[in-house]
Amino acid sequence: MMKDVRKDFPILARHPQLVYLDSACTSLKPAQVIEAESSYYAELGACAGRSSHRLGREASNAVESAREKIAAFVGAKAEEAVWTRNATEALNIVAYGLDYSKRRKVVTSALEHHAVLLPWMDLQEQGKIRLEIVGCDESGRVSEDRWERAIDRDTALVVTNNGNNTSGVSQCTKNLAKLAHDNGALLCIDGAQGVPHRRVDFRKENFDFLCFSAHKMLGPTGIGALVMKKERMAKLRPLVRGGGTVKTVTLAKVEPVNDYTRFEAGVQHYSGMLGFSAACDYLSSYGMENVEAHEKALASAMRSELENAGVQVHGPMDEQRSALYSFNIHGAKAHDVALMLDKDGIAARSGFFCAQPAMEAMGAKGGAVRASCYIYNTPEDVKKLGQALAKVVALYK
Repeated sequence: MMKDVRKDFPILARHPQLVYLDSACTSLKPAQVIEAESSYYAELGACAGRSSHRLGREASNAVESAREKIAAFVGAKAEEAVWTRNATEALNIVAYGLDYSKRRKVVTSALEHHAVLLPWMDLQEQGKIRLEIVGCDESGRVSEDRWERAIDRDTALVVTNNGNNTSGVSQCTKNLAKLAHDNGALLCIDGAQGVPHRRVDFRKENFDFLCFSAHKMLGPTGIGALVMKKERMAKLRPLVRGGGTVKTVTLAKVEPVNDYTRFEAGVQHYSGMLGFSAACDYLSSYGMENVEAHEKALASAMRSELENAGVQVHGPMDEQRSALYSFNIHGAKAHDVALMLDKDGIAARSGFFCAQPAMEAMGAKGGAVRASCYIYNTPEDVKKLGQALAKVVALYK
């Protein structure tokens, strides 16, 4: 039995009856993370990597210590980690930074977040790549043989997720890594929904690029990370250029730095980095194996409650998954259902979840409601969701 973590979350202390089921959008933050973020302004305040005075040195040390912690959290080295605003920016750095002159094909799936689809769709519109989007069945599965048919010797990159934001299902990225590499392609993983929910090991799983956001794993908004193999980093073109990314500048020539700082132009979100580090500490203390076990228990309970309430669930129902379900009630608009749940103190999201093709592929043409749990949720929360949904279903019979 895990310790009760709810006491660590100020929002839950302020709203003790709140059932927060929107963690796939953004997670709540424990006091330890809030305090770590505030500590930058209270104790440091200076720019990292620039000023040589004491506060500047302390800020630099704090940022690099945080970098080490975030990298280690996903089984990487500090020199393989780049600070970004979020997973979206990390994905854009990869998309626009790769050289597609020798291989122009990029393979992804219809089940991806818009942050995956849009950059590579844009590159296809510009005529720089040929994008192949692997389809799925109505239950929201992409079979391995579909990936095998799509990935070939013309493929430059395979980009997909290791945790789906519409169904909560994870795929075997280790097999995908082998398939991509056997064909000479690179693998980029959108880890926004994977990294927060189970142990991810960048090196063992053999990813080339891993993108994730702090705000979905108890950390601050506006900070994320791109972890990549050093040999990939050396060839990736930075998305933004400016201060902190060069060795020397003359009006005739620019000599860039050759490490991770090439991608970190301008003054950064230092307070967010410290908060992100504290979030990794918090989750490490809890134990990622315990995070996964807790969610599997909640996922099983949620499935029972949703079946008993009589709602239509989108996505597979018989696979290992995080505690995330997208669903609809016959005859009801998704936004109306979410508002009725809100009246019962249940915060859930409605819409397409920035993954419209995925939702439509699973039959949710008008969007859906999504309930997603995290470590602060309880079996009682799940039961309250079931009770509230049963009342809403009764209104539409």
